[in-house]
Amino acid sequence: MTTTKPTPQSRPIRLGPRSLLSLILVSAVGLAALGWPLLAPPEAAVNAHSEDAPWLFAGLLVLLVAVVAATISESGLGPKAVAMLGVLAATGAALRPIGAGTAGIEPMFFLMLLSGRVLGPGFGFVLGALSMFASALLTGGVGPWMPFQMLAMGWFTMGAGLLPGPDRLRGLPERLMLAAYGFLAAFAYGTLTNLAGWPFMNSLASNIAFDPEAGVPANLARFVVYCLATSLGWDLGRALVTVLLTLTLGPAILRALRRATRRAAFEAPVTFDGTAR
Repeated sequence: MTTTKPTPQSRPIRLGPRSLLSLILVSAVGLAALGWPLLAPPEAAVNAHSEDAPWLFAGLLVLLVAVVAATISESGLGPKAVAMLGVLAATGAALRPIGAGTAGIEPMFFLMLLSGRVLGPGFGFVLGALSMFASALLTGGVGPWMPFQMLAMGWFTMGAGLLPGPDRLRGLPERLMLAAYGFLAAFAYGTLTNLAGWPFMNSLASNIAFDPEAGVPANLARFVVYCLATSLGWDLGRALVTVLLTLTLGPAILRALRRATRRAAFEAPVTFDGTAR
């Protein structure tokens, strides 16, 4: 009995040095923009502008995410990759409103997870950010939190592309790995996006809201309580739905995505036969 090795999958985007550098830059700025309430001491100047800082950081992140997308695109986003990016981003944006407001039922995360796994981290980051942008326009969810959601979804999808064994691991072990990553990453996404909206709550719920005059340990305790009180159920629902869909529908979606990437032959050079008719 003979066994065949999985065909190495084609990547629509290869991350070059400039793309990696831009990703590292936007990630560092994004983490600082999200985590400043837990990093800045009470006497820090940023605390004096706690209501303005999220808006400033959001504007900066929009520019940086655009730079990252442009840099990655320059590294080889051809017409076939653009077409697949558009289809997947539109599908993800259409999936998000299905469970909006219903216990974290968000099948969009399942599609982003599998797409990032098959198509790689560079494509995954652009896809995640673009899908979240399109879904915000579709659902009317445009606000200072949107750039943070775009960045967090970009990280979520990129992380799936960085998981080990993309050309060797198949079947149930791969699905279990993806399900475990999706479960943990769903909570990480919720925590990161909570940080984006938390500084705006100081006038709504003083016992769990960000307090510019409190120390870092006190604000950290407030943030933990805020997450438990406001988003634990939503994050758990998102994580469980992602796991369930990955284990049940994952095989069919993974096969379809891999078949599409093989047929698209992203890395094959375009040639002309020189004959005219």
